[in-house]
Amino acid sequence: MAVLWVGVMLNGKHPMQPVVIGKDGCIRFQENAILRWLVDSGHINLNEIALMHFDDEDRMQLAQLIGYTVSGFGDLSFADPVVVAEADEKAKALYDEGIRSRGGTP
Repeated sequence: MAVLWVGVMLNGKHPMQPVVIGKDGCIRFQENAILRWLVDSGHINLNEIALMHFDDEDRMQLAQLIGYTVSGFGDLSFADPVVVAEADEKAKALYDEGIRSRGGTP
């Protein structure tokens, strides 16, 4: 799995997850397997979390930890435009690297 570290802090509170090419071929944030299992198994309900009073930085981190796609991340109402731009830049670099590794030109 190709990984590109994104060294931006989310407003100084949380580090950004690395950007990876997922098993499905989508460029996404590297998921935390424990959190992904909690969501997929129904132990955590994202709709309930959406109704709770958490700050945007915590919501951004959760989206990243569950392996949200970078392309979809920018559409989230709580996503900071600076963080979105940095993630998009890293996703493009990862995409371009994949094309070059196959002998193409980005």
